[in-house]
Amino acid sequence: MTAAAALSLPMTGNQTFDTTELIGTPYVLYFYPKDNTPGCTAQGNDFRDQHDEFSAAGVKVFGASRDSIKSHENFKAKMAFPFELVSDPDEILCEAYGVMKMKNMYGKQVRGIERSTFVINAKGQVAKEWRGVKVPGHVSEVLSYVQDMK
Repeated sequence: MTAAAALSLPMTGNQTFDTTELIGTPYVLYFYPKDNTPGCTAQGNDFRDQHDEFSAAGVKVFGASRDSIKSHENFKAKMAFPFELVSDPDEILCEAYGVMKMKNMYGKQVRGIERSTFVINAKGQVAKEWRGVKVPGHVSEVLSYVQDMK
């Protein structure tokens, strides 16, 4: 297992996402392309709807994209997300996890976030990763993994 990158970035709720402070607490870090888009909203809603189960398993959930804190705050409030969203406009976190990819959008090549999810264990190590995530059923799969994690 590789160690999670030691980073500190702003997140919603006027808080800081600091990976060194999270050691001792397992967490899910999911990357998504953009606030208020259909797939990203569905993915966030799935994490929201199963948030109690993640909490019961002792696992925190964080979402991350390149959107600004202001955009994140609005998205979080609109969708009633019970977890924080990390703002990464400079792609520091995205680069650390290798989620920036060239994608086809309407016939054009664009650089963007590949929908990806990582489980970080209490030791601060990447325990599991999913890349190129398809939204339907994904959050349930992540939940099942963390519930079985020791």
